[in-house]
Formats: sequence, C-alpha cells, structure tokens
Amino acid sequence: MKKTIESIDFPNTKDSIIDDLKQIGVKEGMTIIVHSSLSSIGWVNGGEVAVIQALMKAVTEEGNIVMPTQSALLSDPSEWEMPPVPKEWWQPIRDTMPAFHPAYTPTFAMGKIPETFRNFPGVIRSNHPEVSFAAWGKDNETIIKEHSLEFGLGERSPLAKLYNMDCFVLLLGVGYENNTSFHLSEYRIPYRKIVSKGSPILIGDERVWKTYQEIETREELFEEIGREFEDNYEVSINKIGLAESRFFSLKHGVDFAEKWLEEYDSKHN
Repeated sequence: MKKTIESIDFPNTKDSIIDDLKQIGVKEGMTIIVHSSLSSIGWVNGGEVAVIQALMKAVTEEGNIVMPTQSALLSDPSEWEMPPVPKEWWQPIRDTMPAFHPAYTPTFAMGKIPETFRNFPGVIRSNHPEVSFAAWGKDNETIIKEHSLEFGLGERSPLAKLYNMDCFVLLLGVGYENNTSFHLSEYRIPYRKIVSKGSPILIGDERVWKTYQEIETREELFEEIGREFEDNYEVSINKIGLAESRFFSLKHGVDFAEKWLEEYDSKHN
C-alpha cells in the first residue's frame, strides 16, 4: 500500500475517476463492457467500490454496465493445468463439485472489481457455469437472459446482444488479451475446433454434471489483433488514475478481429 500511495501526487477518488472516464469517452446512457485491473489504477479511496460507483455515475441508469464474471474452476478437472490434479481424482471431483449459482458462485481470477460488482444492488448475472456475465442498467435483463450453455461466448450469449447495442469496450488498465468480445469473432469464422466441456449446473433443484460443446479459443492472438486494430480504427487511449486504458466500439473490434482471424487461418491452416 505504501508503494501505491507514493506513486501518486493526489488520491484517486470516485470523482476523479468519473472525470477520467469522461475524458476517455464514457458518456451518460452508454452501454459499456468493462475489463479491469484495480491495482493498475493506483491507490483509490474506497477501492473497488469507488471505481464501480464512478462507472455507474458516469453511465447513469439510462445506460448499462456489463462485466465478465467467469468461474473457470467449475470445469472438468481433466483440463486443469495450474496445478493439474491426479487422474484418480477426476471422477470424485466431478461427482462432488458444487453447482454453479449466479448468486453465490465466486468469480475466479477476474479481479476485485467484477467480484464486487456482481454483488451490487441492481446487478444481475447470467446462468453460465464458466463464462457468466453480470449487468447493471436499464437493459440488464435483456442482456443477461437466455445465455446458452453451449458455445457460451457465441451467438446466444450476452456478447452477441452487446454487438447489436452500440456497446463500447473499456479496457481499464488491462490489455487486449482480456478483451472478451474478441471471442465472438472466433465463432463467426469458418475455422472452429469443437471441444467437449463439463460443469456442474442446477436443473431445477437438482445438481447435475453436464457436458456440452464449446470451441477452442485462441486468446494468445488477441494482443496482436488489438495492436493492428488500433492502426485501423479509432481507439481512445488515456489514463484512469495511473492505469493506461482503452475505449472503443465493440462492433468495430469484433468485425476487425473476424477479418483478421480469417486471414490468419488462410495463411496457417
């Protein structure tokens, strides 16, 4: 904490973050999807709560705020690598892992801001065991409802709805590798490797281990896609606190990534 305080001349506050959000392009009534790193902002009076309140104040209830609230631990243990578990553990883990519940299943490796956001009054969360989203604002129910278990970041996901809503992406102190919307592009290209996934879900009141289809994603390409995207489209780059941040049209980003991936695959496949 001492180091983060020494790195700034004046404390970051809810009001100063609102000013920074406006400077990067956030306006009242917008729909934005936020990917964030609290630590990159520097010391904030009120921490993640102040950041969320600033976002809500900047967008207002006439807009919408969406955040990925993924829970990657609710997955098949045969896929685990950090760390892997013994093969003889796989079936007992599948048999006993608690089912996903949007109210109490925590996020995993998403950071403090989305973990706190999902618990805020007025925020609702989609019912997907691995790649859920949380939303606040006037259209939150429309954005969140009917999130498909299979192909969870594709055409029957909140991302596809945001694509049609003139949504903007805010990368708050994180890079393009965190830009979830690029996944939508992966569903819209000819090359898609289908894989089998598994998670515990609730069907009524009954816990069930459910297997489903998904595509193999390629996040390792996202940073390169983002760099080339900035050469071709308008991306607002500014600091929010100490965090270098980016703000751009989700639709433009998805369309560009779709073309980029098609060209990439034509050269490599």
